[in-house]
Amino acid sequence: MLFFTRRKALVDELVLAATAPPGRSPWADARTRFVRNKAAVASLIALLIIGALCVFGPFVLPHDFDTADWDAMKLPPTLKNMHWWGTDESGRDLLVRCLIGGRISLMVGLLATLCSVAVGIAWGATAGFLGGKVDNFMMRVVDMMYAIPYLLIAILLVTILGREFYLVVLAITAFSWMDMARVVRGQTLSLRTMEFVEAARAIGVPTRRIIFSHIVPNLLGVVVIYTTVTVPSVILTESVLSFLGLGIQEPMTSWGVLIHDGTNIMEVAPWMILFPGALLSITLYCFNFIGDGLRDALDPKER
Repeated sequence: MLFFTRRKALVDELVLAATAPPGRSPWADARTRFVRNKAAVASLIALLIIGALCVFGPFVLPHDFDTADWDAMKLPPTLKNMHWWGTDESGRDLLVRCLIGGRISLMVGLLATLCSVAVGIAWGATAGFLGGKVDNFMMRVVDMMYAIPYLLIAILLVTILGREFYLVVLAITAFSWMDMARVVRGQTLSLRTMEFVEAARAIGVPTRRIIFSHIVPNLLGVVVIYTTVTVPSVILTESVLSFLGLGIQEPMTSWGVLIHDGTNIMEVAPWMILFPGALLSITLYCFNFIGDGLRDALDPKER
């Protein structure tokens, strides 16, 4: 009797296991948790809308970003001539210039972040995995670079190298990878003692392949979260450089350049600082909320 009872229980367990839905991957669970975060989802939608407007908006609007209209200088927001956000002191349409400026600011933020993330991952993963004297030397280099005023060196590099787009990206990248290197190095120190890394070492997998094929993929969650934090920081740095007159040159523009121009005549044309400042603030808030949502989604213990 006991035999048949156990057999029936085993059969029921097998049937239940066969009919149960397949387990979801950690990425599927993370996606579900992210979707439940209404602030993060709303920020992602808002950021996609801003990005789409910056990319495609200038092609749809009837004005060029660098064409002056001397009959419409400092025109307030109006439907006249489709200057919906007004014009600047040269009669150029502010809406088009804000969208072009957003395109430049977002491109600088994304490119500089990707470069700094790539450098930080390579540096931190190598230092953490090799350890010993190599780790000590590489992290002392990071410490010495931390001692140098970041914004001051960025200003110096832009002043010496020039204010072209790629030079601004290079100047920002030069000192924005160190935080990522420290974060990746700390995670690598814990990963290098895991069983799959020891197994790869035992079968003779080269060190370089272990780092980039086994260590780096397991850092993806941390990298994604930190990237969403780095992008607004880089955009803000570019805006500060442009505000100081050391960023993007005319006739191109960015949100920092527009805010700088708006402060000069904000008493008579407040819309010139209101609209680019609002776009910059909304973008930074969106990245921050998305970063919080990704942190909660990828690390449920933080919830």
